[in-house]
Amino acid sequence: MTDDIKKRSVLITGHRTSVSLEQPFWHALKEIADRRRVSINKLVEEIDSQRKGNLSSAIRVYVLDSLTRAKRPERGSV
Repeated sequence: MTDDIKKRSVLITGHRTSVSLEQPFWHALKEIADRRRVSINKLVEEIDSQRKGNLSSAIRVYVLDSLTRAKRPERGSV
C-alpha cells in the first residue's frame, strides 16, 4: 500500500468536489462507510456538514477519531 496522496471526486449534496487523501485514509474511510452501510459520498456529506476547515483534513480527523474510538474498551468491560 502506498501513502501517496491521490485526488478523488465525491458528491456532496448534489455537487461534485474533490478531496486529496493518502491511500490508507481512503481505505479506512471506505471500511467505515461499509460498516455503517452508507456510501462514501453519504459519509463525506456527514463529515462536510460538521467540519470547520479543509474537507480533506476533516476526513482524516474523522477517520482517526473513528479508529481511536473503535479501539477503546467499552465501559464496564475489563
